[in-house]
Amino acid sequence: MVISYLGSLVQKLLRMKPKVVFVLGGPGAGKGTQCTNIVKKYGYTHISAGDLLRAERNKEGTQYGELIDIHIKEGKIVPVEITINLLKRAMDDTMAKDAAKNKFLIDGFPRNTNNLEGWNKFMDNDADVKFVLFFDCNNETCVERCLERGKGSGRTDDNVLSLQKRIQTYLQSTKPIIDLYAKEGKVRRVDGAKSVDEVFVEVQKIFDAENGIENV
Repeated sequence: MVISYLGSLVQKLLRMKPKVVFVLGGPGAGKGTQCTNIVKKYGYTHISAGDLLRAERNKEGTQYGELIDIHIKEGKIVPVEITINLLKRAMDDTMAKDAAKNKFLIDGFPRNTNNLEGWNKFMDNDADVKFVLFFDCNNETCVERCLERGKGSGRTDDNVLSLQKRIQTYLQSTKPIIDLYAKEGKVRRVDGAKSVDEVFVEVQKIFDAENGIENV
């Protein structure tokens, strides 16, 4: 009886779909910082599309390295097939180690309609998008933060020229995706220009509400 129960439980866990929260906002809006806080409090796994792409670019002998490097330096969006392949691999690896760890923050994706169409085509039946966490932050604050971060980050795209291109890409390509999800009632907006602690207070209200916890 016990063995049968454990077997059915294992099968159930193996069938669990990843529960995904897309985390979007301009460069420097605070996505990564708040994702770290969410991971600590709510047990999500943070997957940064940008970090995955940069790591892939830096691997020796990878077939995508040079292509990714060119796109990142130009502030352009990497082809969706590459990004989704890396995202899926990261989620699969996490759940292979622990099938119960099926809650993911996907940071910096989808960034344009091509990303969204690619996700819907390749992942729509394999993952459940709960909502979009949108960090709304003015461009001036975003640029200041990225330039300050660039002093020690070693990131080749934390410079004025790349930032101008990245912000234009965000406004022209990513913001319309946020607007699309907003029409579906799936966007949870946070003022990203506030302090880290103030922003996380608002983030906690959102996640507590999603989890059915009343805020006092």
